[in-house]
Amino acid sequence: MKGRISTVREILLGVEVLKQENANQQEVTNVAFDSRKVNEGSLFVAVKGQKTDGHQYLNQVIEKGVKVIVVEDWLENLSTEIAQIKVKNSAKALAIIAGNFFDNPSRKIKLTGVTGTNGKSTIVSLLKQLFDGLGFKTGLLSTIKNVVGQKEFIATHTTPNPVELNQLLSKMVDAGCSYVFMEVSSHAIDQERIAGLDFDVAIFTNMSHDHLNYHGDMKTYINTKKRLFDNLKKSAFAVVNMDDKRGAVMVQNCNAKVRTYALQMMADYKGKIMSQDLIGTLLNINSKEIHSRIVGRFNAENMLAVYACGDLFEVEEYELLMQMSTLKAAEGRFEHVYDQKRNITALVDYAHTPDALEKVLETIADTKIRSALIYTVVGCGGDRDKTKRPKMARIGWRLSDQLILTSDNPRTEDPDQILADMEAGIAEEDKSDVLIIADRRQAIKTACRLAKPGDIILVAGKGHEKYQEINGVKTPFDDKEILKEELKI
Repeated sequence: MKGRISTVREILLGVEVLKQENANQQEVTNVAFDSRKVNEGSLFVAVKGQKTDGHQYLNQVIEKGVKVIVVEDWLENLSTEIAQIKVKNSAKALAIIAGNFFDNPSRKIKLTGVTGTNGKSTIVSLLKQLFDGLGFKTGLLSTIKNVVGQKEFIATHTTPNPVELNQLLSKMVDAGCSYVFMEVSSHAIDQERIAGLDFDVAIFTNMSHDHLNYHGDMKTYINTKKRLFDNLKKSAFAVVNMDDKRGAVMVQNCNAKVRTYALQMMADYKGKIMSQDLIGTLLNINSKEIHSRIVGRFNAENMLAVYACGDLFEVEEYELLMQMSTLKAAEGRFEHVYDQKRNITALVDYAHTPDALEKVLETIADTKIRSALIYTVVGCGGDRDKTKRPKMARIGWRLSDQLILTSDNPRTEDPDQILADMEAGIAEEDKSDVLIIADRRQAIKTACRLAKPGDIILVAGKGHEKYQEINGVKTPFDDKEILKEELKI
């Protein structure tokens, strides 16, 4: 891991230290919180995680030659060669230390963070396209992929761990990136992965049912998201969707400059959908019209957020609107696969929450021809929030002509139990109208066989993912490619 060589004193700048011993001018050549990634020059941070506690590995890393440890639980009778630093929150300390080690790269770029239940990937992808088109070098940190300039890296998490995150930001600085757009998940906020980052713009999209298996309840989930805005500097901009009632909540007691966007409510950036079909949308933004290839009310909201960000970064209005008209949807977000021979439209979307699924299906219903039938293939992931499963099925049944329940990523759960949880959302008298096909490929194939000319198939839940995870094994699986095979495109 290439960072600058730092002294303990330098690397602790901004960290709330409760106690320290033997911490002088030792050099730090590596920062780690994984005991397997330490060497003699490492500073090791003992983080208390959900599954493991780094304090359990302190003796192990010291045996490997580590001379600097950061802890929450103090160790007695350590060698005077070991520098020990006690902090209140080691996860937060790790993020600040990682920033210091990589010379705080977030301060050298214009950093935009996007949070909310849905729309994060779409907005950061659109912003990268926009600023690339305007001639800037940019970086991207997203669920789909991480991009440094034009070089892509596989994303394993929506928001990387603090060491990887600051390392990627440092690479972006070295590559000459001036703007970086990143998704900020609620997990990342709660786990302090973004602590110490210098955001210039923070965007709130919306809030709906998701991740309650992790956060416990909606109040905790909302308050976690709000922390992104609570910690903004005064010169930053907080950009919030006022059509979501939590938009105003996000910026309560916010020190940053607040800007709003909305389709319904009064806002600084006011939008109106003039017309739309499955090909595109005519959108009015602050009395200026733009034709976009991006479809749906939810995407109109996303476009407003993109416009707001461009305006706040002082992009000239005409140039901003012209470039926005060329933008394409992010991979796996309302992505089209069209069978021209049979006149069947298939859509792949990442919708994996009740709200997202409802919005996608409502968009299809609003833009399709009257006689077209909607076939929906959807599942729910294993080892995730179980309470949304019956809601997803109920929405799918209500807004589709034919609902096919199938597997998503079962992970370590029994696929049949996940399907039973989903089916519980369907009234007993309506269950005969629902097809349950655990094999996802077979479910997609069935939808393709049932569809007639003019009909629409929605395959929801996995979007951009190129795998299916079952019992810890990831098998190649791409909804879009399977649709192409079955529709013989």
